[in-house]
Amino acid sequence: MKKVSRKVGKYEVGRTIGEGTFAKVKFARNTETGESVAMKVLAKTTILKHKMVDQIKREISIMKIVRHPNIVRLHEVLAGQTKIYIILEFVSGGELFDKIVHQGKLHENECRRYFQQLIDAVAHCHNKGVYHRDLKPENLLLDGKGNLKVSDFGLSALPQQGAGLLRTTCGTPNYVAPEVLGNQGYDGAAADLWSCGVILYVLMAGYLPFDETHLPTLYKKISAAEFSCPFWFSPGVKSLIHKILDPNPETRIQIEGIKKVPWFQKNYVPVKHREDAEVNLDDVCAVFDDIEENYAAEQSENYGGPLIMNAFEMITLSQGLNLSALFDRRQDYVKRQTRFVSCKPAKVIISTIEAVAQSMSLKAHTRNFKTRLEGISTSKTGQFAVALEVFEVAPSLFMVDVRKAAGDTLEYHKFYKDLCAKLDDIIWKPKEGMAIPACLEQ
Repeated sequence: MKKVSRKVGKYEVGRTIGEGTFAKVKFARNTETGESVAMKVLAKTTILKHKMVDQIKREISIMKIVRHPNIVRLHEVLAGQTKIYIILEFVSGGELFDKIVHQGKLHENECRRYFQQLIDAVAHCHNKGVYHRDLKPENLLLDGKGNLKVSDFGLSALPQQGAGLLRTTCGTPNYVAPEVLGNQGYDGAAADLWSCGVILYVLMAGYLPFDETHLPTLYKKISAAEFSCPFWFSPGVKSLIHKILDPNPETRIQIEGIKKVPWFQKNYVPVKHREDAEVNLDDVCAVFDDIEENYAAEQSENYGGPLIMNAFEMITLSQGLNLSALFDRRQDYVKRQTRFVSCKPAKVIISTIEAVAQSMSLKAHTRNFKTRLEGISTSKTGQFAVALEVFEVAPSLFMVDVRKAAGDTLEYHKFYKDLCAKLDDIIWKPKEGMAIPACLEQ
């Protein structure tokens, strides 16, 4: 018996598309409308154990408050017996980070467009009294039309009543403002803008302005704003970046100033969006009240084989109806989540992966055709982990989804390349000119 597809309320749940310390993100489909969504799944026991109820409530509330075309939309929140489900807009174009890794520096006009959309989104957040505090290319997604969407408000902060400055040091070191590292109170708006400046530099250069493996040296360079712009930066963008990466938050350019800069103004069309009616947070409270009659119906799972990938998932995985991107691993080798196809039996795929993991000095944990590989990162600074899951896409044809679960994204790219080389015997390779395997053309 095959593993049945899982349902939570009106949502049919598919593969895992993201994984963090406290949550997994699943691809899902609204069976009433056919709309694809991202379902963030959190275990209630984890939330209680780590005393995260207030933080999760805040994250959900923030995402309901900051509705904007360039911010990932929160549709609704559901509660099950043991889990909380946050239903989010599904953004199909991947991370901006992947685009930078794949292409290196982007064209100046493209950089400008992304930066304009980023500033529009950040301005909207700040107008609502919300500060993101972890802006970086990994948290900037692209939709099918190439529009930027800000995601991951897990570190966002709403100002406390009567308190003007934030005091929590958080974010990713390379993108963090000097005053945040200073362990003193800081202005959330100014700190967000510093991160925007680093992002603009990365888009234009293809690498970071501050990049040292030795953290004290990195912090010293950030605090002194010690960086230089490469020769291909135009005078306009170079001037703007220096105004944003000002180590003094008091003199750092603000959003109003950025929007007046001629470089920013070029081809700038402010995004149009209607202000929603007053946001109702009653459902957020209801989710944490643990009232059984409000629980979403959760369909149980039967295991006997890999999950069969539905057609709607396959189409979303591919670009339009061209399924070739599914089966040519060269097309998505740069992504944090990658995949390959095999005609070997599912159990053979899993056992081969486990054997390869052992040869790479990684521990393997397998359950229900899902395998997690764990080891120490090459920099010896923390854990490196990868999750793999086998799906049946057609009779005797299986797709293996591979995604980073912990560690550095660039390290993951190298790992995936090495993994594919070692799994070469089980990976199906399309013949020259073949778009999709014959068994999928029926």
